[in-house]
Amino acid sequence: MHTPNKLNTHTILLAGGKGTRMLSKKAKVLQKLAGKSLLEHILSSAEEISNKISVIVGFDKPNVENEVSKVSNKAKAYTQKDQIGTADAVKTVIDIIDDDEKVLILYGDVPLIEANTLKNLCSLNDSISILTTNLDDPSGYGRVIKDKGNHVIEIVEEKDANTKQKNTKEVFTGVLSAKGEILKKLLPEIDNKNASKEYYLTDLIGIAYGNGFKIETLRATWEETLGANTRFDQEQLEQTYRKMKNEELLQKGITLIDKSRVDVRGNLEAGADCTIDVNVIFEGKVELGNNVKIGANSIICNSKIDDDSEILPFSHIDSSQIGKNCFIGPYARLREGSQIGDGVRIGNFVETKKTKIGRSTKANHFTYLGDADIGKDVNIGAGTITCNYDGKNKNKTSVGDNSFVGTNSSLVAPINIGKNSFIGAGSTITKDVPDNSLGVSRSKQKNVQDWSKDKK
Repeated sequence: MHTPNKLNTHTILLAGGKGTRMLSKKAKVLQKLAGKSLLEHILSSAEEISNKISVIVGFDKPNVENEVSKVSNKAKAYTQKDQIGTADAVKTVIDIIDDDEKVLILYGDVPLIEANTLKNLCSLNDSISILTTNLDDPSGYGRVIKDKGNHVIEIVEEKDANTKQKNTKEVFTGVLSAKGEILKKLLPEIDNKNASKEYYLTDLIGIAYGNGFKIETLRATWEETLGANTRFDQEQLEQTYRKMKNEELLQKGITLIDKSRVDVRGNLEAGADCTIDVNVIFEGKVELGNNVKIGANSIICNSKIDDDSEILPFSHIDSSQIGKNCFIGPYARLREGSQIGDGVRIGNFVETKKTKIGRSTKANHFTYLGDADIGKDVNIGAGTITCNYDGKNKNKTSVGDNSFVGTNSSLVAPINIGKNSFIGAGSTITKDVPDNSLGVSRSKQKNVQDWSKDKK
């Protein structure tokens, strides 16, 4: 994503609400969207355009403060003592607002506003600008009332609007930008003469107009301005976020079999001619090369997959690197630290962890390879496991190039299997096997006649 040039911007992010209608013990801003908190989403956008960030906390203060420190090195939390309105929340940090900085007011439960939108809002003028959007049905929202010069006069709530004002489709999102000295001058003029006895930031607009300030608007898409007050709103945010992300993928030339059934919960970069089937989830940072195919119902986390490789359905790839021309799955699980070379085949119900697998090696069925270094052109038979844990330590298994490990073999680490070696099926190997050797470890078979009848 392109990072906008920073202005001298101080972002004040309001994150103190309880979110009663969420029916949760957690603060509303800690609710999840695509695997991350609402707060983390909007903080990420704010960081791209801000010199400093002040987060106003209240309900569930310790957990919100912990989230702030976890996701941002730039943001600092401040406590609103009493929950008596948005204007009062901004007053919490009025003493640290500089006259010459541009102050941007954001909300922790409005997570989808793009950084470029915020930059454009802050760049509109040197006084006050507000973010608006157009709604086909603006019921319940404050209408933006303008003069003949297209400057904002006031924000009229629906209950106070006349018929003409109610027909206005442009509504105020609550997001605004103001020069520091202007904000500090006008905030004390906001009173609480309303039914809720709260100090509302929306009153700032009419006060500013009355003081002769020209207020401009920037119109954003309605998707960017969606907030969350209920679980229904939260689910709509998920749908909207998914749609926004997947339309970006389509614009980049990636084929989606069904854009409503792919979830990008992080950052996905892909080359040309990639295809993604249904019910695929991407988390963290994922890179796909050219002509990569991702099968249905797969989960890819923090991984890199190189050109012409295919992930077959129901596979789970986490913190791994996959080379070119590989076939992974179906039902494969590559765990953290797996490094898969070019031309490798990892089949159904095969699990790897902290394992390096060389070029053109095959492990096609029911296998666990953990803490292992497997060479090139190796065949790993079905049911093979590396016994890497002795109850205290993890130990390493090495298998040399061009070796063959027979079905149902147990390789008890630490152990080294040499190059061009064979392991007989059903063996438990506890000693190193030299190059060009056969390792077999089986007990002598003994048949006991009529054992089943006696047992019964």
